[in-house]
Amino acid sequence: MIRFAHMVKLAAFAALGGLIASTAGAQTVLKASHQFPGGKGDIRDEMVQMIARDVAAANVDLEIQVFPGSSLYKPNDQWNAVTRGLLDMTSFPLDYASGRHPIFSATLMPGLVGSFDRATRLNDSEFMMEIKKVIDDAGAIVISDAWLSGAFASKKSCITSPDTIKGQVIRAAGPAFEEMLVAAGASISSMPSSEIYTGMQTGVLDAANTSSASFVSYRLFEHAKCLTAPGENALWFMYEPVLFSKKVFDGLTPEQQKAIMAAGEKAEAYFNEEVRKGDQLMVDAYKKAGVEVVEMSKADYDAWLAVAKDSSYKNFAANVPDGDKLIEKALAVE
Repeated sequence: MIRFAHMVKLAAFAALGGLIASTAGAQTVLKASHQFPGGKGDIRDEMVQMIARDVAAANVDLEIQVFPGSSLYKPNDQWNAVTRGLLDMTSFPLDYASGRHPIFSATLMPGLVGSFDRATRLNDSEFMMEIKKVIDDAGAIVISDAWLSGAFASKKSCITSPDTIKGQVIRAAGPAFEEMLVAAGASISSMPSSEIYTGMQTGVLDAANTSSASFVSYRLFEHAKCLTAPGENALWFMYEPVLFSKKVFDGLTPEQQKAIMAAGEKAEAYFNEEVRKGDQLMVDAYKKAGVEVVEMSKADYDAWLAVAKDSSYKNFAANVPDGDKLIEKALAVE
């Protein structure tokens, strides 16, 4: 009996020792999700993959598994998942969460950004400080800022001045653009960018508004007749940051937190260099596919802005507390 008890005790100590050794050497495995195609050159997927590689290389017992193409969460479900700590990291078009936080519509407001240089300056402005406070209060933190320019494409005819959208059913990404387009005579069919291809293929959509990166990675040139490239009068810019769950982040070691933030900063720098090439890559891809490519004139841009100010800008000011002051803060950034 004594011998048996001794053997049981030794076995218990051995198991405990193995558990301690296993725990000490175990990696924390996190999951990153996004809706964009993986391995096809989409810059948002490349950002997330870069963060995962750099975190692994930091040797802080941390691994990030990347699930692209809506393979883990549907696009619109990612906000709720990351803010609740069910998802660790995501590349997320912030305006997708404007139903919960109407202030986020400011991050896809017609004509508010205008250029990549101005987008970079906006990142550190009072305007973005207010946006990021709402993100933080909701349960997420921004580890990489990202603004993407966007375009229009149609199966029917080129979209330039506001009157060219009349009668077309279009997808526009967020409430502010939808309000402007409806005011110009369009009909709206709302969906994430990952569903635009099917929408155009099946005839649900005549046209679409989305980022230059999505226009290429989702191969929308297969259904478009005419592309309106951003050019010098870029009406469409959208904020699509890399977000990390605050709840998860707070549970990591200081070394792991430092590795994540450093990786996020590096990915943002990479993005800021590469994203500027995206518009030309899109134009080249569409011309190669035989799609007509046009740009808005300054007169077209001004006409759209006039429509936006009477619709989306006015509605934002009415529906968001101090919304007019927030827009003023954005417009004040030179």
